[in-house]
Amino acid sequence: MTWVAAVARLRARREPGVLVTVAAVRGHAPRDAGAKLVVGRAETWGSIGGGNVEAVAIDRAREMMLASEREPELIDFALNDKVTNRHGVQCCGGTVSVLLEPLPVVRAVAVFGVGHVGLELARILARQDLDLHLIDTRSDVLAEERLAVLADAVAQVHVHHTPLLPEEVLEELPAGTHVLIMTHDHAEDAALCDAALRTPRLGSIGLIGSAAKWVRFRRRLLTEGGHDEADLERIKTPIGLTDITGKEPATIAVSVAADLLRTFESVETVETFENEGA
Repeated sequence: MTWVAAVARLRARREPGVLVTVAAVRGHAPRDAGAKLVVGRAETWGSIGGGNVEAVAIDRAREMMLASEREPELIDFALNDKVTNRHGVQCCGGTVSVLLEPLPVVRAVAVFGVGHVGLELARILARQDLDLHLIDTRSDVLAEERLAVLADAVAQVHVHHTPLLPEEVLEELPAGTHVLIMTHDHAEDAALCDAALRTPRLGSIGLIGSAAKWVRFRRRLLTEGGHDEADLERIKTPIGLTDITGKEPATIAVSVAADLLRTFESVETVETFENEGA
């Protein structure tokens, strides 16, 4: 399997990995510069020459995955019998620099409702390295010609047409998916809020709408839904940056996307703090 296919496999499985590349070689070495190895949690694909260099790179790659490290790292190896190595001696006589690049699991975002705002939001989010899920009960808004504006997406776009119960898609989403609820139907929005609160493995939950809409939803979720105040804290509403007040779909979409990206950064900060304190 090529290293490109291995990276694609890890992404499809939503598993972290590390891409290991021989960055530079001086003198004799088992592999030339450019040789690559992909390291997963339990598997590897490719080779940078075997021996101590490869074994150390694999060990370090898995340490990086365990610590959720995101910055690349360069390791230098001297290939001679005077160096004490962790995994045996390599006496090729040269030196090798190996670059380790983390391949974190990409973020996942689910947009429920691909109307005017939803489509504009999808166009923006599609420029990010994401797994982007677009869900709607209306087949026409998910028509291929309408979504053609996403043809050059960086994101992996997944389209879900759910004519009856869009909340069933919540169970199919990857763990940690950030959910944005903005359908054309307030009853649908309410059902999605209720179902999302019953799905603890999700990331953030955002609901588009006014303060008056949330008052009604909040009352219904507390009484009919049986949720408590702590549950409702999981839903952010309104979504978007409060100092952007324009009502054009594209303006709202920019505001919501910026707010979501800020959420990503705050989550990364918490994860980094937790890892450093571990």
